[in-house]
Amino acid sequence: MLDIYTLGEEVLTEKCQPITKFDSGLRVLVDAMFETLTEADGVGLAAPQVGVGSRLFVINIQGKERRAYVNPQILETSIETETAEEGCLSIPGVWHDVQRPARVTVQAQDLEGKAFTVKAEGLLARAIQHEYDHLNGVLFIDRLDEEERGKMVKAYEKRTKGRRSRTL
Repeated sequence: MLDIYTLGEEVLTEKCQPITKFDSGLRVLVDAMFETLTEADGVGLAAPQVGVGSRLFVINIQGKERRAYVNPQILETSIETETAEEGCLSIPGVWHDVQRPARVTVQAQDLEGKAFTVKAEGLLARAIQHEYDHLNGVLFIDRLDEEERGKMVKAYEKRTKGRRSRTL
């Protein structure tokens, strides 16, 4: 299991670099990310959340989707939006409504470098957009207005006061 980096860690604010090596090291990282995601009881986990500045995320929605997205690109989003509560493994215990496009089309590569395209809606669309944001150094609280973001940061700091562990 990998350590999950939390709010305040620099890697969470940086734009990630494309993956160019599709080798056993990538497969080991993805397996460890899925294990970490399962242990943390999450839906998605991006590489920067485990301290890796690469364009990679994994999603595991029980019974619907379990996939690694390497070098993803969002090709299209719907005009229609939906608002739903989001949380983040890197900001444990903090939740807030976030508005996002209702549907998304994403193109990515699998672990062998082969391209695939996914058209998603509902929880999968939200998870893809949330994890994609991580690859660009954006946390869900960055999508809130300044006042709400400040409240979320204070709530997180109060919740974690005295603890500096990266592991959930």
